Amino acid sequence: MKKPDMIIQKITYLRGPNIWTYYSAIEALIDIGDLEDSPSDTIPGLYERLTAWLPSLIEHRCSPGVRGGFLQRLKTGTWPCHILEHVTLALQDLAGVPGHSFGRARETEKRGVYKVVVSGWQEDVTREALLTGRELVMAAIEDRPFDLEAALENLRDLTQSLCFGPSTASIVLAAEDRNIPAIRLSEGNLVQFGYGMHQRRIWTAETDRTSAIAETISRDKDLTKSILEACGVPIPQGRAVDSAADAWEAAQDLGLPVVVKPVDGNHGRGVFINLETQADIEAAYGVAVDEGSGVLVERFIRGNEHRLLVIGGKLAAAAKGQMASVIGDGKQTVSELIESQINSDPRRGRGEEQPLNPIRIDSAARLELKRQGLDAQSVVDADREVLIQRNGNVAFDCTDDVHPEVAEMAALAAKAVGLDIAGIDLVAEDISRPLQEQGGAIVEVNAGPGLLMHIKPAEGQSRPVGRAIIDHIFPEEKAVSIPIVGISGSNGTTAVATLVHRLLSLQGLRTGIASAEGLLVGSRSLKQGNCATWDDARRILLNCEVQAAVIENDGFEILLNGLAYERCDIGIVTNIVYTDEMKRPDIAHHDFEDANQLIKIYRTQVDVVVPTGTAILNADDKNVVEIEEFCDGTVTFFSPDPANPVIVAHLAAGKRAVVIQEGQIMLAEGPVRTVLCNISAISSLQQDQNFEQTRHVLAATGAAWALGLSRDLIQAGLEGS
Repeated sequence: MKKPDMIIQKITYLRGPNIWTYYSAIEALIDIGDLEDSPSDTIPGLYERLTAWLPSLIEHRCSPGVRGGFLQRLKTGTWPCHILEHVTLALQDLAGVPGHSFGRARETEKRGVYKVVVSGWQEDVTREALLTGRELVMAAIEDRPFDLEAALENLRDLTQSLCFGPSTASIVLAAEDRNIPAIRLSEGNLVQFGYGMHQRRIWTAETDRTSAIAETISRDKDLTKSILEACGVPIPQGRAVDSAADAWEAAQDLGLPVVVKPVDGNHGRGVFINLETQADIEAAYGVAVDEGSGVLVERFIRGNEHRLLVIGGKLAAAAKGQMASVIGDGKQTVSELIESQINSDPRRGRGEEQPLNPIRIDSAARLELKRQGLDAQSVVDADREVLIQRNGNVAFDCTDDVHPEVAEMAALAAKAVGLDIAGIDLVAEDISRPLQEQGGAIVEVNAGPGLLMHIKPAEGQSRPVGRAIIDHIFPEEKAVSIPIVGISGSNGTTAVATLVHRLLSLQGLRTGIASAEGLLVGSRSLKQGNCATWDDARRILLNCEVQAAVIENDGFEILLNGLAYERCDIGIVTNIVYTDEMKRPDIAHHDFEDANQLIKIYRTQVDVVVPTGTAILNADDKNVVEIEEFCDGTVTFFSPDPANPVIVAHLAAGKRAVVIQEGQIMLAEGPVRTVLCNISAISSLQQDQNFEQTRHVLAATGAAWALGLSRDLIQAGLEGS
C-alpha cells in the first residue's frame, strides 16, 4: 500500500503584485492524496510535535484573528497544506527573512490538490523554506525525528547570502511604508527606488549622490584630518610616519600616550590605542603598516569610542563603545575566558543580525595582554580583571544623550568631507558635553557606514535610520514615481495602450510603452514583437529617461509572474472574455471555466491603483463592472451607450464616464456633459459597427482625462490617430 505523502507538483514564483497579494510570492500546487482524509485532529501527537519544534507558531493569528489562532485550527482540525503554509512562514521568520508574512492555502477542483501561497523576497530562499517545511510537516505527521537546527542553519545561510542584509532591508521596508517602489538591481545590495526619471539608487548606506571624491577623502585619514582642522572641527593631533623609529619620534613630539593606526584601514584593524612605550609603539607600527598604505601616529584621546550617523546634514543616531574584559577564575586561560564570558553572548556572531562581533585575539589584543604580563594561554588568577579590547563593540545606543553642539560638529565633519551619509567616529568621555570642554575629538569620517548598530543595538532603543535615509533621498515634496498606466483585459489592450502612449507623447512626456507590438521610449524602438511581458515592462521602469509609462498586461503574465510595478496611477480593464486559450496546461490548475472566474486575474490591475488614481472600466461588460469595488481610487466607466444603467447610476452619483451621444464623444461628470469631438472626425471609427474600436478610444480618452490632459490635446490626439 502506498504511503500517504505531500507531492509538490509545481512551483511558480510570482515576482510582483498578483492574484493573491501585493507582494512577490511562491505559489505551489500540492497533491496530498490520502492525507485529505487525515485532518490534524485525527493524527495523535501532531499538535505536540509541531509546537515543540516551532513554538513561534503561537504568534500566527490565522482566520480566528487572535494570537494562537492557527493553533486553535490545528487542535480542532485542519489539513496538511494549511499547516505547510504556516510552517513555511515560521521557517522564513526564524531564518531572518525580512518582509511580509502572507500565506494562503486553497483547495482546487480536484480532491486532495491544493494551492499554497507564501510571500517571499527572494525566490530561492522561499522555495527552500517550502521544501523544508514539507519535510518537517511529513516528519510530524509520521512521528519521526527532524533535525530542525540543521534545517534552520541551511536556511539562515541562504538568507544571509541571497537576501538583503539588515541595513538594506531597513531602507527598503521604510520605502515601502511610504509607498515608494523598490527594485533590486543586483544580487548584492544595489537598489533602485522609484521609477523612470524619478528613480534614486542606494548601495546599503551609500546613495547615488555620495560623491566618489568624498569617499576617497574619507579613506585617507590624514587628508580627512587636515580638512576637518581647516573647518574648526576638533581632531587628535598627529602625523603620518614612515618607519618604526619615526613613529616613536612622532609619539615623543605629540606627547604620550598615542594611537598608532593605518592611514586608510577600516573596521578597526591595525588600530592600537593608549600606547606609552617605545617597544609598544614600534610593535604597533609593524602591524599597522600591513593594514593600509601608510601609518598615522596621533595623540591619544581619553574616553569611549562613539559612532554618530549623519544623514542629510542631521544626526540620525548615535552609539557608544564598551571595553571588553574578562574576570579570571584561577582555572581557565585567557582564550577560554573569552569564549565562556564574552563570545557566549548570543548578541555576538558573524551574522548580520548580531550587533556584536566575536572577540578574537588579534595583534591589538596580544599587545594589550602583553602590557598586562599575559598571553592567550595564561591562566588568570581568580577575580583578576583582564582587559582584552579597548576599542570596538560600538553598539550601545546613546542617541538621546548627544549634546547639540556635538551633533552640530558631526554634521559639519560630514559636510566638510562631502558625504551625504556618514559615520562619524569620535572619542569623548561624556557625549552629553561639548567636545572642546572635555578634550574630545573626531577621529574618523566614514562613507557607507554600517546601520546594524543603530537598527539592532546591543542595548538601548532601535533607531529608524532606514526611514531617515528614505526621507533624505525622497523629501515629502519630491515625486517618487512617474505616471504609470496599466492596461489589462482579454482583448483590445494593445490598441488602447498604443493610443494612450500617443496622447502622453503629445503632452510632451517621454513615454515608454511595453505592449504586444513592441518596446518603445518616445518614438525610439528598443525591441520589436510581443513585449507585453513582465521583463519588458520592468525595462521601461528601469529606464532613467522615461517620464511616463504605458504597460500592457497580458492575463497569462499576471498569472505566471504578477505585475511589474507595485502601484499605478491608471488601471484600465477593457473586457473579460473566456476563450479556449484559458485551458493552457501551465495554468490549468487555476480551474478557469468561465469568464466570471477570470475576474480575479484582471482585478489585479485595479487592486494596485493608488488612492489618488483612477480605474477605467468597460461598463458594457458585467464582469468588468464587478471590479469597481476593488479600486482604492476613483472609477471612470466608458460605454458607447449613454443609457447603459451602469453609466446612468454612476453619473447620478456625481462620478465620471466617457460616452457617445449624438455622434459625439462626451466627457460626463455628474450632470455635466462636455463635448470632446465628433466621431466622424476619427477615421478609424467610421466602419466600427460593433463599437469595439470605439470602446478602445473611449478607454484611452478616460485615461487621458484622469491624467489631466487638456481637452484640446486629447481631441488632437484622437483625430490624428
